[in-house]
Amino acid sequence: MAKLVETEEETLLAEAARSLLDKSAPLTHLRQMRDSGARSDPALWQEMAAAGWAGVLIPEAAGGVDMGHAAAHVLAREMGRTLAVSPFLSTAVMAATLLRQFDDATTRAKLEKIASGGLTYAFALDETAKFAPDSIRLTAQKRGNGYTLNGKRRFVVDGCDADRILLLAESEEGPCLFDFANTATQGLQRDALEMIDSRDAADLTFDEVEVAGDALLGAAGAGYDLLKPALEAGQAALAAETVGLSQAAFDLTSSYLKERKQFGTTIGSFQALQHRAAHLWCEIELTQSAVLNAGRILDEDPKAARLAVSVAKARATDTAQKSVQEGVQMHGGIGMTDAFDMGFYMKRARVAAEWLGDYGYHAGIVAQLRGF
Repeated sequence: MAKLVETEEETLLAEAARSLLDKSAPLTHLRQMRDSGARSDPALWQEMAAAGWAGVLIPEAAGGVDMGHAAAHVLAREMGRTLAVSPFLSTAVMAATLLRQFDDATTRAKLEKIASGGLTYAFALDETAKFAPDSIRLTAQKRGNGYTLNGKRRFVVDGCDADRILLLAESEEGPCLFDFANTATQGLQRDALEMIDSRDAADLTFDEVEVAGDALLGAAGAGYDLLKPALEAGQAALAAETVGLSQAAFDLTSSYLKERKQFGTTIGSFQALQHRAAHLWCEIELTQSAVLNAGRILDEDPKAARLAVSVAKARATDTAQKSVQEGVQMHGGIGMTDAFDMGFYMKRARVAAEWLGDYGYHAGIVAQLRGF
């Protein structure tokens, strides 16, 4: 049975992560990036890589620290507290989980570059406004020793600045997974998106884009099976990041309740607000337990993690919405002004809710697996 309390090592990791983020990526850092128009911060990613974060799921033989998914969730949660912008989820979690399924010199070299901070990835998954990775219209047609890609992908997180793209396409043999350079390839159009949470994202259009045969990962037709572990790892880590932002938003609100006065007394002494705050605290604690459970199962029995991952992602999405909404309401009108930080948490929560499957998507999976 998964132990739903952090280990001593995880607590120490959280403290170290919080120290780095408070110094190098506080919330003011995101505000500065937004105001300057920057999509990413390569220097911050190098600092994270130097601390071992980029290699948290990469085997030691490939230069990583291989601490496991539960540890990756600790890092993601702390990033959620300060809304740090980095390719951690796409690269250190999803790409690393996918690539470590292969044991060849080329893949080991990629994993080594990821661990050192020298290689980043983006996953091109969505074709419509909703997440549906098994519904593929983008095609891969065999041509000579390679393939020609045609179609569109929307909302590709890290799609502008990532070094490489991982993409699932439909071929005559079935779903195929491709790994290719995100460069100025003929026929590939990148349209940067102005995201409300100030992160790097893009829409990609493929018009007769040619990729070499060695861009195909694994066997033709096995693409979705190869992608599935990476998706679950990413969904669970995103749930951890989302619960981190929920906790930070709650802390902001709690501090405000202790400081704001009405009629000569702090509003935190009003019983109605105490009840709402207590209920939200309980929701966050339950969600944190769901995230811990998902991390433990991913480490111990990854093939049985689907239910735990979807429970964590669904709960995290719902809890974050409650946390930011309560935060705005309890702050009053100032909660939505740009001078206060609550709006930044609300925006990130909204984007995180859609990325890698919204509440309805994951609730549907839970219902199906539980036989409802």
